[in-house]
Amino acid sequence: MNRIKIMDEVLANKIAAGEVVERMMNVVKELVENSIDAESDEIKIELIDSGTKMIKVSDNGIGMEKDDAILAFSRHATSKLSTLNDLFNISSLGFRGEALPSIASISKVTLKTASETKGTLIRIEGGHIEEVLSSDLQKGTDITVTDIFYNTPVRLKYIKNLYTELSNIVDYVSKMALAYPNIKFTLINNDRILLQTDGSGNLLKVIYEIYGIDVSKKMIEIEGENDDYFISGYMSYPEMARSNRNSITILVNKRVIRNNEIIKAITDSYHTYIPKDKFPIMVLNIDVDPILVDVNIHPTKMDVKFSKMDVLKDLIKDVITKNLKKLLLIPEASVRSEFSVNEAFSNYSSNDYKEREDIKDLTNLFQENFHEEFEIKDEDIKYQKENIEVEQVKIEENIDNTDYKIKEMIPRGIVYETYIIAENEDGMFIIDQHAAAERINYEKCLKTLLNSHIEKIPLLIPISLEFPTNEYLIIKNNLDLLKDIGFEIDEFGINTFIVRSHPTFIKDENPKDDILKIFQIVAAKENFDKEKFIDHTAATMACRMSIKGNDYINLNEAKYLLDMLRKCNNPFNCPHGRPTIITYTKYDLEKMFKRVMD
Repeated sequence: MNRIKIMDEVLANKIAAGEVVERMMNVVKELVENSIDAESDEIKIELIDSGTKMIKVSDNGIGMEKDDAILAFSRHATSKLSTLNDLFNISSLGFRGEALPSIASISKVTLKTASETKGTLIRIEGGHIEEVLSSDLQKGTDITVTDIFYNTPVRLKYIKNLYTELSNIVDYVSKMALAYPNIKFTLINNDRILLQTDGSGNLLKVIYEIYGIDVSKKMIEIEGENDDYFISGYMSYPEMARSNRNSITILVNKRVIRNNEIIKAITDSYHTYIPKDKFPIMVLNIDVDPILVDVNIHPTKMDVKFSKMDVLKDLIKDVITKNLKKLLLIPEASVRSEFSVNEAFSNYSSNDYKEREDIKDLTNLFQENFHEEFEIKDEDIKYQKENIEVEQVKIEENIDNTDYKIKEMIPRGIVYETYIIAENEDGMFIIDQHAAAERINYEKCLKTLLNSHIEKIPLLIPISLEFPTNEYLIIKNNLDLLKDIGFEIDEFGINTFIVRSHPTFIKDENPKDDILKIFQIVAAKENFDKEKFIDHTAATMACRMSIKGNDYINLNEAKYLLDMLRKCNNPFNCPHGRPTIITYTKYDLEKMFKRVMD
């Protein structure tokens, strides 16, 4: 008797569903992508209990004929690929033909669709077609999915709490709205609208609808290209940085993807402008010939492989860096909301929403926070929304960072022995004396480290440094790098180095701690970037060299510090990304003291 048998199609679909349908968001994703491929310009997503009870996606696309509607629920049935060559030139969002049969195998599905001549209604339960009927000729397709995982109870048991499921769906639909600003998206949960865009094609307005007025005012448009890639979108001012990477939206030919290398390229471009544990808000669309990307990596199609990744990362860094240098980066000292859609509930325990009966409270809570973040509160903002013109800071063309200088600031006092209060014709400034000194020393150290002729200080008594074997081997492999920045080093016994001289920027009377710190930076990674190492070393040295908070300085010393800060290439942030200066304009002050009234 044969032991190997061909799987029943329903069983195969259930197995495939384990990869395609991990959570409610995956169902929404697959159905929305089908609607987009069907040339829809209006898509409505309706949920009950975060999609656990019902997900309904309606569109006004081209619809399907009866035979196509039935065939769509067969495994590997698709209208988007017909030959092997098509796999190397994928322009549609869906192409594998796995999503609909996988969803149908673990839920109850009702499909209502209409072509130009006939409407069709199909009901499917657990992968089996129960009935096929005629329906009205309403343009487009409606798919209703209920009782997800009803026949796979183990999967249902491990579904995340309702808030998490809803948050993931909101995040995905928001990103699709950013990818397709020309499509009107409506997302509803338990009869409450969570997101609605107007399909006007204005990306900045979609950013406003998702993140609110404060963020949209601090976004700038970017664009750049090389021989292989064209990138476009919007990037945020550094002051709008978030605590997680959810606000970085990466699109490849309008497909929402995840790619850690691109995210790293983006955050590296903001180096010294934002702290290392913060992330900018970014909408980045990458247009590329489909032959240079492979989207057939995983059934969810969220992972993509790029040809010429280094070329793409260089382009991203170049475009972001050039735009950052064009901005006046002194943040205003006004109170801003720090929450995004996905962060709005971070203060709430996930255990608060585990039970299904709590969904009503969850929806109310979501709505309260959502409207608190995005509600239009005055006529000016209403006018902005109606006219699609969200206020944006104007950027002077062809301005180079080295040409722009902060106007001279006159110090008027020092508070808490840490913050310098200064003024000029533009307003009042508060300067963190440590951050300012750190930026000045960082640029000095960096210039010294990049100098090919680094001056050295010989040590009267050489310093001995011993390391664990693994760290010793890494340092030994990078001795040339340490010598290039001014160290004279010899190997001495087992796992030990002797340092006979060090660069002049190490000025401590007892330099061993600083030297050890630099060696530990080298030992931290087996493969590291020389440029990043030098930058990290400069930042470390600058921090140790600089005056600290609570170190007393007089007004003359403060004036010298401010004058030196004005000469820096980036006077706005310390090397760790913290702001050096914040400001109150004269108008801000007069408004607070009611000298002017709105």
